[in-house]
Amino acid sequence: MASTTSQKTKSPLLSSQYVNGIYIPCALLVVGTAILRIQWVPYAIAVAAVLGSVKVFNNQPKKVLKPDKFQEFELKEKTIISHNVAIYRFALPRRIDILGLPIGQHISIGAVIPGQTKEIVRSYTPISSDENAGYFDLLLKSYPTGNISRYMASLQVGQTIRVKGPKGAMVYTPNMVSHLGMIAGGTGITPMLQIIRAIIRGRPRHGGNDQTRVDLIFANVTPEDILLKEDLDELAQEDPNFTVYYVLNNPPEGWTAGVGFVTPEMIKERLPAPTPDMKLLICGPPPMVSAMKKATLSLGYQKANPVSKLPDQVFCF
Repeated sequence: MASTTSQKTKSPLLSSQYVNGIYIPCALLVVGTAILRIQWVPYAIAVAAVLGSVKVFNNQPKKVLKPDKFQEFELKEKTIISHNVAIYRFALPRRIDILGLPIGQHISIGAVIPGQTKEIVRSYTPISSDENAGYFDLLLKSYPTGNISRYMASLQVGQTIRVKGPKGAMVYTPNMVSHLGMIAGGTGITPMLQIIRAIIRGRPRHGGNDQTRVDLIFANVTPEDILLKEDLDELAQEDPNFTVYYVLNNPPEGWTAGVGFVTPEMIKERLPAPTPDMKLLICGPPPMVSAMKKATLSLGYQKANPVSKLPDQVFCF
C-alpha cells in the first residue's frame, strides 16, 4: 500500500457510469414520451438535456479540503509497517472526489486528547496526491511523547479524524528551479516524496515538461527506520535525474552509504551548489533542521528564515 495507485479523477464520456446513469435513462425518457404522444418529444428532449447536464456536473470530481473548516474523514484501512509506523487510508465523500492539496502543501489534523482541555493540532503531508481519487494516505510514526501520533495509532477502522487545509508556503510548480536538493530525516520524507513523485509524473516521457533534477539525502538511525525505501529506490531506478543517498546513525556491518549525522561535506558532495537556479528543501526533527540551517549557511547558501517563504533558497518545512 505504500505505493499508492492512481485512479482517474474524470470519467470518460463513454464509461458505464455515463452510459447507464445518463444516456440510457435519457433515451428511455424520450422514447417513452414518443410512444405516448409524439408532440411531447421536444419537451422530453429538453428535460433529458437538463437532467443529463445536472448528472454530468454531479459526477465531476470535487476538491474536498476547506482551509478554514475542519471536516471529518473515516479511516478505511490501516497498514502496519513496523511496531510504530503505519499507513492510514481515509475515505473522501465520493470515490471520484480528490483531496485538493497542491504539491508541497500539507493538512492540519485536530483532536482532543484525553487529559487535555484544548484541541491539539498538528500538520502532516499525505503520501498520496490528487492523482488518487476517493481517498488520501498518511504515513505516521507513533512517538511516546507525540499526542497526535499516539492518538492516530489508537484509531480503529471506521473511526474518523478532523482535517482542514491546505496549509503551507511551499507550492511546487514544474521547473520552478533547475535543481532541487533535499535533506530529510525520519517522517520528514513525506513532503519530499510528494514533490519527487509529482516531478517524475511530469517528465516528458509521461507527457509533461518537468526537467528538474532532484538529489535527496535521507537520514535515519537504523535501516529499519528508513521509511518508504522501496518506493524511493524504485523512483531512483526509474528516473536518471533523481538520486537518493541514505545516512544511518547506527549502520549495519557492510553499510556503504553515509554514517553518522548529515555533515557539510555530505551536502557539498551530494547536493547542488548554491546558485540562483536551485533550491534546498529541509524537513525532519527540529534539532536536525537547526543543524542543517547552520551547515548550509557555512557552505554559502542563503540564510534560512525563521519562517520559510516560497522564494527562499533554503526552505524548511
